[in-house]
Amino acid sequence: MSLKMGDLPMIVLHGLKACDTCRKALKLLSLQGHDVRLRDLRDDPVTRAEVADWHDALGDTMLNTRSMTWRGLPEEVRAGDSVTLMVAHPALIKRPVVDTDTTLHLGWTQATRAALGLTD
Repeated sequence: MSLKMGDLPMIVLHGLKACDTCRKALKLLSLQGHDVRLRDLRDDPVTRAEVADWHDALGDTMLNTRSMTWRGLPEEVRAGDSVTLMVAHPALIKRPVVDTDTTLHLGWTQATRAALGLTD
């Protein structure tokens, strides 16, 4: 684990570089002194093992069923295994997945920001 400014852990935001929420998270974390990087899931695809681990920790809420990608999938595909769907279609992963190396958080919610010790 790399450290910056004392005891702040390296944070990886797993998301999409075109995602406004991911960009907001990246900006706020950087401004508040965190060593942070954005991993674009299209440029640096996730493995099935990664998604399975995230799914075990975060549950079914990580499948973004409100996305255009989801709506564009045929019903028989949507009925498949959610981990397989998220590996094949990274836009179906709710963003960002915030990885502090010891903890995972899903989404850029007030609860996530509070858990990271951020102030708005």
